[in-house]
Amino acid sequence: MTVEQLPPLIIGGSVHNHIYNSDPSSLPTTSILDLAFENGFNAIDSSPYYGRSEQYFGVALAALKQKWPRESYYICTKAGRYGANDFDYSRTRVRASVMQSLQRFQTTYLDAVCMHDIEFVGVDEVMEALKELRLLKNEGLVRAIGVSGYPIELLYEVALAAKNDAEIGPLDVILSYSNGCLQNTRLFDVYDKFFTECGVKRLMNGSILSMSLLRSQSTHDFHPASDSLKAKAKQVAAHLKEKDIDVADLATRFAMRKTLYENGNLTNRSSVVLGVSSVHELELALENYSEVERKVDNEEEEEVYREVQRMFGENFNERWDSGRVKY
Repeated sequence: MTVEQLPPLIIGGSVHNHIYNSDPSSLPTTSILDLAFENGFNAIDSSPYYGRSEQYFGVALAALKQKWPRESYYICTKAGRYGANDFDYSRTRVRASVMQSLQRFQTTYLDAVCMHDIEFVGVDEVMEALKELRLLKNEGLVRAIGVSGYPIELLYEVALAAKNDAEIGPLDVILSYSNGCLQNTRLFDVYDKFFTECGVKRLMNGSILSMSLLRSQSTHDFHPASDSLKAKAKQVAAHLKEKDIDVADLATRFAMRKTLYENGNLTNRSSVVLGVSSVHELELALENYSEVERKVDNEEEEEVYREVQRMFGENFNERWDSGRVKY
């Protein structure tokens, strides 16, 4: 399975981090993966930073191996970040991290590995880490390489630099988060440049609810957004509730439409990463996907998107500091 064959939806593993769930071991990971795979969404995204996510996925995949053999699904994970303030982009640690991930997933190869949250280290460190990933790719232990992070401009800068570096070459994957959502659409402004200028093969759009900002429940305490943005998001959710619209469902459909479709047709260039903590959450996501699929061009809902973005006002496209990048 190649990066070009990735499904539109990818099951994310950030929910295994304690900041999202108090008891990640209780999540029905095996059932979630089985249902996702049955619906054709046979890809997962994880990281050593997401608690024991790799181990939970590994155990679940082993339990499903008779039904879903290794070649039937896609594993994307990361390297470089191991804790809130624990970053190590050295080539020796990158290699050791990949070897550890192979053990945790109980596999002989990883379909993709991205350097995690590149804005927390210098560009030179990122480039050295990518050179090691390229070697691991040449050795067949990794089949695709890339970077992940929050600042769109930095992702583009590194992707372009990699393309022009003979020891690395064009990156296979870019994973962006919280920049392709109902509140922040900056990803879509530069979407084409990653492909046309940087030679990237696949773009992944993660955290389409912006790390809990776009939901009816309260925003998680750890969220780095400004108080004014959090307050505005709460107002938006309440306004939509009066119209019998759930903000999370609306935001999910928005991200799916803008990420997965071009001129009304499903694109082969991008995927949405979904973090789901239960089978019910996955079923809701699948319902939203089916609704989008049935009616890609929905002018009535497009007007609701525009209304919500007007409500955000000066908080629309607002960003927060991340790592070395300040806004």
